[in-house]
Amino acid sequence: MIRRPGFAREDLPEGACGGNASCALQGSDGTLLQQKAVERKKALVIAGCVVVCALLALVSLASGASDMSLLDSARALLGFGSQQDVMTVRSIRLLRVLCAIVSGAGLALAGAALQSVLENPLASASTVGISQGAAFGATIAILVVIPAFAGSATGAGMGTIALFAFAGAMVSSLVVLAFSRLGFSRPESIILVGVALSALWSGASTIIQYFSNDLELTKVIFWQFGDLGRATWSQLGFMAVVGLACAAYFFLNRWNYNALQNGEMVAGGLGVDVRRCRVIGVVVASLIAAAMVSFVGLINFIGLIAPHIARRLVGEDYRFLLPASLVLGAIIMLASDLAARMVISPIILPIGAITSFLGAPLFLYLLYRGYKR
Repeated sequence: MIRRPGFAREDLPEGACGGNASCALQGSDGTLLQQKAVERKKALVIAGCVVVCALLALVSLASGASDMSLLDSARALLGFGSQQDVMTVRSIRLLRVLCAIVSGAGLALAGAALQSVLENPLASASTVGISQGAAFGATIAILVVIPAFAGSATGAGMGTIALFAFAGAMVSSLVVLAFSRLGFSRPESIILVGVALSALWSGASTIIQYFSNDLELTKVIFWQFGDLGRATWSQLGFMAVVGLACAAYFFLNRWNYNALQNGEMVAGGLGVDVRRCRVIGVVVASLIAAAMVSFVGLINFIGLIAPHIARRLVGEDYRFLLPASLVLGAIIMLASDLAARMVISPIILPIGAITSFLGAPLFLYLLYRGYKR
């Protein structure tokens, strides 16, 4: 059941909902005006991030083997300019840019939701075994299914890999759901189940890879590198539909996530069905992460780092944290893809390695700043 906890603002204890402006005590007109000013500032920060995301998308459209100016790329996107520019932007680069925006936003939303419902700042898609489940499914498809039925990993084979990767990721979420039904609904229990699943999928994948030849093993490794260029328009549409549906659920539950920041007892006292919110939140986050990982491969750190940067910018209030995480996830993915394509152009580096290489130092810096405070 999706609902806002039934409580009056004046009934909230001091510091409820993480001390956010959305839960500030309305004792005077001055306090209300101050709260509105803070909320406007946060909205402006999110609007600024949207502008940065749009500029990065435009730069990405203009960058490639055949460079063009930002104005030329914008004109080509609208159908003006030379036929070659229009073809390059609309048929090749636009799909990659949209894939980066959708997948980055989806992974960041999944991370933000998981960090709330699991009460763990290190929660992400890999925490509950989603990424490892997808990798196992892709390994089965590449090494077993495609050689037996399709004969290659191209064309229809890529759809088979995505299908098996999605199935493997969702199996992880179903196992987590099954354990939750058995009473393992506490955050630490769900995380431990995820750790066990990660070890299981990784071990099973290693065993299958051990009996494969060099060519097949190379295909698995390249899938795990991550690639925004492998998705088709229909697959992008699937990612977008799943992402929008899951995002709607997260935004409708923003008040519940705010309440969860104060612990189970406070959230329960405010009318939140903690167990139901936690279990459904994990499943929905698993669904959106599975949809993204299945088509772009293993891309790490987006779901972990984007929500932490968003907290630095807009605080803990999930009314602002969710949209900020969404936009920042798209920004990080676009920037990483741009770096992957331009560092040693025309060679395209694996974007999964870029996100990890850039994300790990940034995350350590955020931890250092938090420790200093």
